[in-house]
This record gives sequence, structure tokens and C-alpha cells, in this order.
Amino acid sequence: MTSASTPKGERRRNALVEAAAELLSEGGFDAVRHRAVAERAGLPLASTTYYFDSLDELVAAATEHHGRAELAAGRARLADLPTADRGIDTVVGLVLDQLLGEDPAYEAVLLRYERLVGTGRRSYLRPLMRTLSGELRELLAEILVKSGIEADERRIERMIAVVDGAVVNALIAVDPDPRGAAARMLRDTLASDAG
Repeated sequence: MTSASTPKGERRRNALVEAAAELLSEGGFDAVRHRAVAERAGLPLASTTYYFDSLDELVAAATEHHGRAELAAGRARLADLPTADRGIDTVVGLVLDQLLGEDPAYEAVLLRYERLVGTGRRSYLRPLMRTLSGELRELLAEILVKSGIEADERRIERMIAVVDGAVVNALIAVDPDPRGAAARMLRDTLASDAG
């Protein structure tokens, strides 16, 4: 039995993953460094290389932790909402929380998109991102269906494209509210689909 498979080892490994996920969320891929992760977790620097074979492995674990936590939060929020009389604004909020995160601040949205685009340069993350993307699309479909909106692959793809396009355009224009821009476009798209 290795130290990593003991309860103490698992706690330490989890602390490192959580610390790395926080750093990833706050500062992107460049923020996830051995020293920064160890300091955030309150563990010795050597623990990062003891529990992870490489920085890439730690970044992948942090990315998965962050993605799965967001999906779990989205599922929990959806389960807590009544299905009767769920208005379009509630649906828009649920969808945007999944696509943009819950923090509406300009910097948070910008960092999220930098991370998403940055995964294209990190081939080791591509299989994980495909898996998380599939689970995200399943959750988006569930949000629509439970809200009385027909869900198919084309509608899901269109929603994602509308949100991504609105956000990228807002970021280019340095619009202080990219989430608001995405909300307006998504609301119009869902309303026109229903009409």
C-alpha cells in the first residue's frame, strides 16, 4: 500500500487537487504551479510531485474536479427548482450558470473563456474536455426538458453558439457585462424558438 492510497494520502491528494482547481479558476493555467498549489493546500512542496507524476497530471485532476463540481452544482440547482411555471429567465439563468459559471464578473467570464480556449493547446486535456462537454450537453438537455422546452442536439448546439458568440463579442468590446449580453441573446433565441 502506498502513502497515496491511505486515508491521509487521499486527503493530501484531494487537498492538492482542490487547491489547484481554485488556482485554475482564479488565474488560469499559468496560476497552477507546484509551489502555488502546495502553498494553497498548506502542504510541503514535494507533495505535488509525490502525488502527481507531472504538472500536467495535476492540471488535469484540477480541471476534472472543477468541471465535475460545476456539473454537480447545476444538477442540484435544477433538482431544487419547481418545474411548474418555470419562466424563461430561470431557464436562461440555469443555462448560463452551466456555460459561464455562477460568477457574473467580467474577469471571471474572461478567465473561463481563456481556460476553454487554452485546452486546445493542451492535448492531454482533450479527452477529459470531450467527456465533460458531453455531460454538460446532457445537463443542458435536462434543463430544457424539465422546463417544458423541446431539447435536441441542434437546439443545444445553437444555444451554446449563441452564448459563446455573445460572450466573445462582449469581451472584444470590453463590455463590462458579458453575461448580460449572453442572457439577452439567449432569451431572444429561446423566445423565437418557442414562437
